[in-house]
Amino acid sequence: MQNVTDDSSGPRRAPVELLRHLRLRHPTDPVTHVERVPARVGEPVGWPDWAPEDLRAAFARRGVTAPWRHQAEAAELAYAGRHVVVATGTASGKSLAYQLPALSTLLADPRATVLYLAPTKALAADQLRAVAGLELDGIRPATYDGDTPRAEREWIRRHSRFVLTNPDMLHHGILPGHAHWSGFLRRLAYVVVDECHTYRGVFGSHVAHVLRRLRRQCARFGRTPGPAVAGSRSNPTFLLASATSGDPATAAGRLTGLPVTAVTKDTSPRGGVTFALWEPPLLPPHSTDPAVADLATVRRSALRETADLLADSVIEGVRTLAFVRSRRGAEVVAANARRALDEAVPGLGDRVAAYRAGYLREERRELERALLRGELLGLASTNALELGVDLVGLDAVLICGWPGTRASLWQQAGRAGRSGDEALAVLVARDDPLDTYLVHHPEALFGRPVEATVLDPANPYVLAPQLACAAHEAPLTPADLELFGDGAKEAVDSLVETGALRQRPTGWYWRHRERPEVDLRGEGGAPVCVVEESTGRLLGTVDGGSAHFLLHTGAVYLHQGVSYLVDSLDLADGCALVHAEEPDWSTHARDVTSLSVVAVRSYVDAGPVGLFLGEVDVTSQVVSYQRRRIATGEVIDTRPLDLPARELRTVAVWFTLSPGSLAAAGVAAADVPGALHAAEHAAIGLLPLMATCDRWDIGGLSTALHPDTEAPTVFVYDGHPGGAGFAERAYATAAAWLRATRDAIAECGCETGCPSCVQSPKCGNGNNPLAKPEAVTVLDVVLANLATTTAGPASAVPGGSGPGGSGPGPGGSGACAADGLPDDSGADDRPDEVDPGAGPAGVLPRQGERAGRASTTGASD
Repeated sequence: MQNVTDDSSGPRRAPVELLRHLRLRHPTDPVTHVERVPARVGEPVGWPDWAPEDLRAAFARRGVTAPWRHQAEAAELAYAGRHVVVATGTASGKSLAYQLPALSTLLADPRATVLYLAPTKALAADQLRAVAGLELDGIRPATYDGDTPRAEREWIRRHSRFVLTNPDMLHHGILPGHAHWSGFLRRLAYVVVDECHTYRGVFGSHVAHVLRRLRRQCARFGRTPGPAVAGSRSNPTFLLASATSGDPATAAGRLTGLPVTAVTKDTSPRGGVTFALWEPPLLPPHSTDPAVADLATVRRSALRETADLLADSVIEGVRTLAFVRSRRGAEVVAANARRALDEAVPGLGDRVAAYRAGYLREERRELERALLRGELLGLASTNALELGVDLVGLDAVLICGWPGTRASLWQQAGRAGRSGDEALAVLVARDDPLDTYLVHHPEALFGRPVEATVLDPANPYVLAPQLACAAHEAPLTPADLELFGDGAKEAVDSLVETGALRQRPTGWYWRHRERPEVDLRGEGGAPVCVVEESTGRLLGTVDGGSAHFLLHTGAVYLHQGVSYLVDSLDLADGCALVHAEEPDWSTHARDVTSLSVVAVRSYVDAGPVGLFLGEVDVTSQVVSYQRRRIATGEVIDTRPLDLPARELRTVAVWFTLSPGSLAAAGVAAADVPGALHAAEHAAIGLLPLMATCDRWDIGGLSTALHPDTEAPTVFVYDGHPGGAGFAERAYATAAAWLRATRDAIAECGCETGCPSCVQSPKCGNGNNPLAKPEAVTVLDVVLANLATTTAGPASAVPGGSGPGGSGPGPGGSGACAADGLPDDSGADDRPDEVDPGAGPAGVLPRQGERAGRASTTGASD
């Protein structure tokens, strides 16, 4: 533990004492539950016989005198040529589990090479420091990513034997340029896939095929085994590291396309953790009128609460990392904490900073160094620091909002106490149905297994473009189709039909001069550069999918606590020009969405209720933005925008009800739109309990009469092209999912609905209309009718009719006001959660919650 204190802060408090101190900030106790995770004793074992003495000595210089049992077990399997995934807790030493066999092989075979893949640049940079710090002769580790100067790339290709990169660079740089990497790939002994649990959904499905393309190129170059593992295999061995997850062997096998052995028993020591669930207090009502007081009462912003907790922790000399769901949120937390610290102790605010994607490489590395050196006492970060960056010496972690999965929750909590000392973790609930449910149902978090990683390499919207990339690298053969798995032949046939491939006797050939354009992360295009107009200085970047929300003309852009106003956005050139300004308002983009049913895959006929799974087309467009007072959330004005529409074909689950069943249950016709809207909001908020997703991965729409179903309908759809498996999971667990949704609404203490039950932080329709009691009735009708159905789901002809008087037709789409707040919240997340607005005139009320990709970064409500 690095002893980093501030002269003004006095002795550092122990975690339990710090929690007691923080709880005194409010007159009512904000802590709903405290879980004690006990300390654990480690199980060391001896070094493997094959581990070179030089490597053992290098580890000893770093303080590692012997491996833990799980490290040695994983290393033995890998050294024997078996593909292995080590899935253990944070700070369990997974790095040594793959460094030991990989570096032993490099020392024994002077020609062997290793390729290391990390999902983030920060993690790759951290691992480079670790490997280089061993000071082993002849290894020559180097990072090869988008930040690598071009002058260094040729040297790395020719001389580095331990290359650290990411799936994006493998996809965009190494595999298309495989001829320049032939020597490296021919001698490739190990492929290390770190933090493999992050490769889920559409991103994970893309990465699965990138790894298959890598295996294909290794086989083409005839990779031969080195003497250290002679005769064991003719392809590289895959070593995967994962956070604790459900069924890691199956997930790793699906990712690599290979049989994988899992090592899951964590034998490393760790200190105890005090884990508190924290619900911010209610703010005083804005009105004394009891008729509207319930509507006006909201909880204190989770961002403001986290900023205050971060400031209090730093004042106490406690090194603290605050995880915030969004880029803008991280900037806001850091700025508010700095302001509070400077008011308490002038200059202490300099010990707090923000960390997020979009910073320049030099800024990110300097922040990492400052935290490791103890120059920073507090850091507000997005999940960019969730992964295995070795943050030694942290005492506390604040988690601002449910991170989406139990795996991420424990990864983030595990950032503290890495030196074996006691640690504090606090989950600060957003005013959100799922967050509220979890802090009042600790049994849903503690003592339950973490989620399985969901990915679908057979997704045709992933498989076809990946096969096009493979064909560009080298003509496809029938043997290659077996490598790419189910659906590959059908995908190739579709590429031939569209003219992308040409079939010849020797295989399938790419027909175009340029490479296929395939975006692994679904970020909506190339990054947009943020440039200060007066100086030409590059401030940072924003991914293309978020530029409409973060960088529209007139938007407020935050960078390390400094505010800039966007003067212009040029999407074609990928550039936004800004100037520094400190307005007293924030900006919040708004979009509209339409949805049409394309095809029904499967349905359940439950009489007056129908449950469906199928393909839909979703069209969305950012049309305006609001300016709001930072201090009060007051809407100053709404200004129009002229930005292009974006289209998404994806998979949805939806249910329909006959008007008669609603009337019989006592739901008046005037209340149907609000009842469906409220049920949709809560259903989206609770779906992450059933599927490995978070609220920002999915979207939804509700309407009293959809033109395709001709019935009252609630849609929930995946926010990724082709789907990501979330809607399928919702369909498969519909009864349990909707039961949890119904209970969450019914158990909420408010009378007419609040952000803790049916209001949505993403609602572009202003959380209006909402009818809480009627939403419970709607879900009761759905659950009661589904319970009477014993037959399994039926298949459906695309575009055909379904049961229950709600058959989807082939046409139709309806305009709606979309809910939309992707990954980023606004400058103050409390006003974001109540967004006034109305749907378009002349149509029946339709409401919807627009999906935001997990990697997006804009505020769009």
